[in-house]
Amino acid sequence: MLIDFILRGGPVMWPIIFISVVCLGIIMEKIYTFRKEKVNIPASTEIENFLKEKKRGYSLSISGRRRSFFARLCSFVIENYKLPPKIKEELFSQFILSEIGRLGKNLRFLGIMGHVLPLLGLFGTVTGMIKVFMVVERVEGSVVNPQVLAGGIWEALLTTAAGLAAAIPTLIAYHYFEGKLEDIYLETRGIIFQVEKFLEEKNDEKNHAKKDSFNFRNSSSY
Repeated sequence: MLIDFILRGGPVMWPIIFISVVCLGIIMEKIYTFRKEKVNIPASTEIENFLKEKKRGYSLSISGRRRSFFARLCSFVIENYKLPPKIKEELFSQFILSEIGRLGKNLRFLGIMGHVLPLLGLFGTVTGMIKVFMVVERVEGSVVNPQVLAGGIWEALLTTAAGLAAAIPTLIAYHYFEGKLEDIYLETRGIIFQVEKFLEEKNDEKNHAKKDSFNFRNSSSY
């Protein structure tokens, strides 16, 4: 039944099917990548909790073990914390853009194909209608069999239905992943702020400890 519909849809059905398979592959790859990278909110809140508890060594060990996006971000911020602010900002921006670009690979193709698929379907329908009316024109006499005409029209409309059926889930997936990437970008700024705040607090504690130790030694010398 399905193969019969494909054959009746004409040659335009084949590129629609091919593009649909490619888009499905990209969607499956993105689902796997986003799950592997643990780019959901719990992963970021978990790292934030580690930082709030002031367990820097534990945070770094988590970063090395899980290698999730947010774990790598925390490691990167900690490693470059002592650089000048301007250089840090440039490095952080480059890191974020590089990671988001890697996560968003092939998403643009997915969005383009989501808009191309219904156009291909419409193109197939138009060419199919042209063929139908060419057949009608060649029919002798003034009476055209409505059954023949209706059969030709529904066959021509198959490509439009196929294009829409493929485009709708493709566009839904595209906008979902785009939204996830936007959420990730917004969360990264908050993570960077919390990591730097944590490191500043640790440095302040060290400075206070050194100052207290120095004062204690001075008082002992007297």
